[in-house]
Amino acid sequence: MKIGAQFYTIREACKTPEGLFESMKKVADMGYTTIQLSGVCRYDYDWMAQKLAETGLKCVLTHNPAERLLSQPDKVARDNNTIGCKYVGLGSYAFHRDSPDQPKDFAEYYTRTAQVIRDGGGYFMYHNHDREFLKYGGKTILQLLAEVMPAELMGFTLDTFWVQVGGGDPAYWIEKLSGRVPCVHLKDAGYKQQMLPVGEGNINFDRIFAACEKAGTEYLLVEQDDCSGQDPFDCLRRSCEYLKSVGLD
Repeated sequence: MKIGAQFYTIREACKTPEGLFESMKKVADMGYTTIQLSGVCRYDYDWMAQKLAETGLKCVLTHNPAERLLSQPDKVARDNNTIGCKYVGLGSYAFHRDSPDQPKDFAEYYTRTAQVIRDGGGYFMYHNHDREFLKYGGKTILQLLAEVMPAELMGFTLDTFWVQVGGGDPAYWIEKLSGRVPCVHLKDAGYKQQMLPVGEGNINFDRIFAACEKAGTEYLLVEQDDCSGQDPFDCLRRSCEYLKSVGLD
């Protein structure tokens, strides 16, 4: 498994192409070799391919606007191919308690998108928050999504923090979705659900790493949406140091 940096963590520094490139160099200097591009400025994909080569980084996952995924899935697939990125993600969906048909609605909207991305050589990924642990008829939304979207069409970027906040066990869900979790988001949880660098909170990452190995996870991507006033780059650095200290690279 390779460790990587989710650029949503450092999004404030990535509002221009110049800032994005400087951030890429900083992340590479920390020791990360893979990245996820999400929450950053718009960029030209040929330009990005060049900057990835210059920094020695590999983009392994992107998050894309829902409207673009639904209206231009073929263009999204081509753009991701330009930067050598296989995993094409959707960052969220507005599930809520009062609509038990929503997982079926999701499948109706996104099956074509997922098929086009697959035909283009990629794999469509869905990223969870805590709302996917609402239950309809005794099943979580996450479980229902796994049932209505075939494994060959959609995987899950399982987020360890949001699983725990939703009342789930991250290692259990990684095991349950084995074969469909090539990318996992790592962020730690502290008191009152504070987001922390990996290894500084209360999530049992030893179990998560073991589950990821069995589930075929390829990339462990550090994401810290909220750094509580601390320097996001320093938070990424501390997570990287912890992950390397337990034998991951």
